[in-house]
Amino acid sequence: MEAPGTSIDDQTAAWIREQPLFFVATAPLDRAGHVNCSPKGGDAFRILDPQTVAYQDLTGSGIETVAHVRENGRIVIMFCAFAGEPLILRLYGRGEVVTTGHPAFESLVEQFPEHVGTRAIVKVHLTRVARSCGFGVPRFEYQGSRDQLDVWATRRGRAGLKAYQQEKNAQSLDGLPGLGADD
Repeated sequence: MEAPGTSIDDQTAAWIREQPLFFVATAPLDRAGHVNCSPKGGDAFRILDPQTVAYQDLTGSGIETVAHVRENGRIVIMFCAFAGEPLILRLYGRGEVVTTGHPAFESLVEQFPEHVGTRAIVKVHLTRVARSCGFGVPRFEYQGSRDQLDVWATRRGRAGLKAYQQEKNAQSLDGLPGLGADD
């Protein structure tokens, strides 16, 4: 196993682009708060440069990652090889939430596929890139992306999504601020 670094090399970048699934983990500062781990799929991940990555955050029933990152910035993204050679890759860093009201949103969102449900781009400045063996990760065959989230978001429309976000995404499970009226 190679020593951890702080940037993504070309070989690692190529491997990341082949992965259909990644996980995002965050936690609040309060020790009694809820740790969160969310799976992400589709074409939602980008390497902006060797030390900066981003992913497209779509509207969902929770807002834990956004709330935690806004509170303390801590985030880890994990990729697992479910096919091919075994590997687990963790990208540790300091996150930044770029919502629809942020000046940098348009330049970032254009790097991703269009989804009516996009509520933010989570940008991560890497502090550690670490590989581990992945010997315990089972093999799975990728069958494709699901379309239910896009269908649901399209049915709601932009105004309906905004109302949903104000109702369901205003705060985290632990009461931390999530999305506000300006997001």
